[in-house]
Amino acid sequence: MSSERGRLLAKDGDIMTGPSPTLRQRELGTRLRRLRTDLGLTIEDVGDQLRCSPNKISRVETGARRPSLRDVRDLCALYGIHEEATAELMTLAREARAQGWWMQYDDLKLDPYIGLEHDATSITCYMMYYVPALLQTEEYAKAIIKAIAPKMDPKIHQQRVEARLRRQQVLEQLNAPRYRVLLDEAVLHRPVGGSAVMVAQLDNIIERERTGKATVQVIPFDVGAHAGQDRNFVLLEFDGPFSVVFVEGLTNNSYQESRADLDRYREAVDHLRNVALSPKHSIQRIAEMRKVYLSGQ
Repeated sequence: MSSERGRLLAKDGDIMTGPSPTLRQRELGTRLRRLRTDLGLTIEDVGDQLRCSPNKISRVETGARRPSLRDVRDLCALYGIHEEATAELMTLAREARAQGWWMQYDDLKLDPYIGLEHDATSITCYMMYYVPALLQTEEYAKAIIKAIAPKMDPKIHQQRVEARLRRQQVLEQLNAPRYRVLLDEAVLHRPVGGSAVMVAQLDNIIERERTGKATVQVIPFDVGAHAGQDRNFVLLEFDGPFSVVFVEGLTNNSYQESRADLDRYREAVDHLRNVALSPKHSIQRIAEMRKVYLSGQ
């Protein structure tokens, strides 16, 4: 991954460079898993040798757990890795243990998603309830976060709004990801925050499309049932073979990484793009809804 790929303007004006700790963590896990399988060892074999649970090894290999430097050193010794390769993996481990900016927020519950979002080369999201986070205005974000969790502590609410706006900087970085949005028409008709908020929000979508920051396609009502009826999802793709689908829930989030799951979601994306309005006609539909909200102010 190039150094430009990781450049991101931080809140205080500094530039964060290089892949996020999240991607380093997953890269480390992938390489450790490959070393184990090349030796014909199971995670149970490794757990027995290191006197730890197989679940710990599994979580390290899937990137779900940040390994300690001792964990990585012990695994390298067990696998008989030479000194140079061990040093490289130890460097990855140190980078994986760095703190991403999002870790400062209480109760954000989006680790490791934000790190993956930061490093993705392509982001495709399907939304059936509200405008996706990377396109939300501040007022829309305030309203939708409050609506989803009306009893949320005001401090947490403000943190989530602030973090959401910081996430949008990923579309401003050098070599920004290709960002494609598949938007159910119902999103346009749901008056989040009132008419004035919706006018500003639809203006923001139109501007993002105009400046090439996003490609938006609206799935019109007359399509009827379609492949995205289940729930919102985001497909994140990266340099190399790694991809992941993120599905956000009310109480927990899931990450789909198996080949079968990824193939199924890619199939859904292809279907949704085929039945959706073209980007040009989608913007026209959004502009029509803007006029409706404008008349209601």
